[in-house]
Amino acid sequence: MPYSSIDDLPPPLQVRLPLHAQAIYIAAFNNAFAEYEDRGPEEQENNAHRVAWAAVKKQYRKQGENWVARERR
Repeated sequence: MPYSSIDDLPPPLQVRLPLHAQAIYIAAFNNAFAEYEDRGPEEQENNAHRVAWAAVKKQYRKQGENWVARERR
Protein backbone atom coordinates (compact mmCIF):
# COMPACT_ATOMS: atom_id res chain seq x y z
CA MET A 1 0.00 0.00 0.00
CA PRO A 2 1.42 3.44 -0.89
CA TYR A 3 2.69 5.71 1.87
CA SER A 4 0.90 9.03 2.31
CA SER A 5 3.53 10.54 4.63
CA ILE A 6 6.82 9.90 6.38
CA ASP A 7 4.85 9.07 9.52
CA ASP A 8 3.49 6.00 7.71
CA LEU A 9 6.94 4.48 7.14
CA PRO A 10 7.95 1.55 9.36
CA PRO A 11 9.71 2.77 12.53
CA PRO A 12 13.14 1.33 11.58
CA LEU A 13 13.15 3.44 8.41
CA GLN A 14 12.10 6.55 10.31
CA VAL A 15 14.91 6.07 12.84
CA ARG A 16 17.78 5.11 10.54
CA LEU A 17 17.14 7.02 7.32
CA PRO A 18 17.70 10.78 7.17
CA LEU A 19 14.60 12.82 6.36
CA HIS A 20 15.65 13.38 2.74
CA ALA A 21 16.26 9.65 2.26
CA GLN A 22 12.81 8.93 3.69
CA ALA A 23 11.29 11.29 1.12
CA ILE A 24 13.22 9.52 -1.65
CA TYR A 25 12.01 6.15 -0.38
CA ILE A 26 8.37 7.24 -0.31
CA ALA A 27 8.46 8.82 -3.77
CA ALA A 28 10.17 5.81 -5.35
CA PHE A 29 7.95 3.30 -3.52
CA ASN A 30 4.71 5.04 -4.46
CA ASN A 31 5.77 5.43 -8.09
CA ALA A 32 6.82 1.79 -8.38
CA PHE A 33 3.69 0.61 -6.55
CA ALA A 34 1.57 2.33 -9.19
CA GLU A 35 3.82 1.08 -12.00
CA TYR A 36 3.46 -2.57 -10.91
CA GLU A 37 -0.29 -2.49 -10.33
CA ASP A 38 -0.77 -5.29 -12.86
CA ARG A 39 1.18 -7.71 -10.66
CA GLY A 40 -0.22 -9.64 -7.71
CA PRO A 41 -0.37 -7.68 -4.42
CA GLU A 42 2.63 -9.39 -2.86
CA GLU A 43 4.83 -9.03 -5.95
CA GLN A 44 3.68 -5.43 -6.39
CA GLU A 45 4.72 -4.49 -2.87
CA ASN A 46 8.00 -6.44 -2.96
CA ASN A 47 9.02 -4.80 -6.23
CA ALA A 48 8.10 -1.36 -4.91
CA HIS A 49 10.31 -1.89 -1.84
CA ARG A 50 13.23 -3.00 -4.02
CA VAL A 51 12.87 0.06 -6.24
CA ALA A 52 12.65 2.35 -3.21
CA TRP A 53 15.83 0.92 -1.66
CA ALA A 54 17.67 1.21 -4.98
CA ALA A 55 16.70 4.88 -5.16
CA VAL A 56 17.93 5.53 -1.62
CA LYS A 57 21.20 3.69 -2.27
CA LYS A 58 21.98 5.99 -5.21
CA GLN A 59 22.30 8.94 -2.84
CA TYR A 60 23.01 7.34 0.53
CA ARG A 61 25.23 4.59 1.91
CA LYS A 62 25.00 2.63 5.11
CA GLN A 63 27.49 3.54 7.82
CA GLY A 64 27.10 1.38 10.88
CA GLU A 65 23.40 1.27 11.67
CA ASN A 66 22.57 4.55 9.91
CA TRP A 67 22.56 5.93 6.39
CA VAL A 68 24.69 8.90 5.34
CA ALA A 69 24.76 10.94 2.14
CA ARG A 70 27.20 9.84 -0.52
CA GLU A 71 29.84 12.35 -1.51
CA ARG A 72 29.09 14.05 -4.79
CA ARG A 73 31.77 13.81 -7.41
